[in-house]
Amino acid sequence: MSDLALHNYLPRVPDAALQEYIEWCVLEQAQAAECNFTPDRSKLDNLPPEDYVPKLIEQFMKVKPDPIKAGLVAAIAGKEADKHALSGLAIAADFVSLYVKYLIPKEGSTKEQAEEILTQASQHQYEKLTEVAKKHGVDL
Repeated sequence: MSDLALHNYLPRVPDAALQEYIEWCVLEQAQAAECNFTPDRSKLDNLPPEDYVPKLIEQFMKVKPDPIKAGLVAAIAGKEADKHALSGLAIAADFVSLYVKYLIPKEGSTKEQAEEILTQASQHQYEKLTEVAKKHGVDL
């Protein structure tokens, strides 16, 4: 499987850009996994990124279209993110990227189909991270 290793880029991206990228992951990309999430904005308004992101992720993690799959995927994403040894919002962005990416393949896919879907999801994540980073003055 092609791995774009987003975790190598995340520490170079400012917190405001990471917040925007994480929002994209949970609000838009997660829809491909039939995970339709609408955050409770009243609990998020006026929070700085270091507080906003954990609250947003906490709300997002409560949405589980398939609780068993979501639990397994969360464990896999968490273990992989831990290996990357990031800190701050970069680790949150890494976990959310992995979690959403691994939720996307539907049941019944062959290994090859699942790998292609994961590769496409990784590519979309890289493109979005590059776009957001550039908007915040960082070239990846």
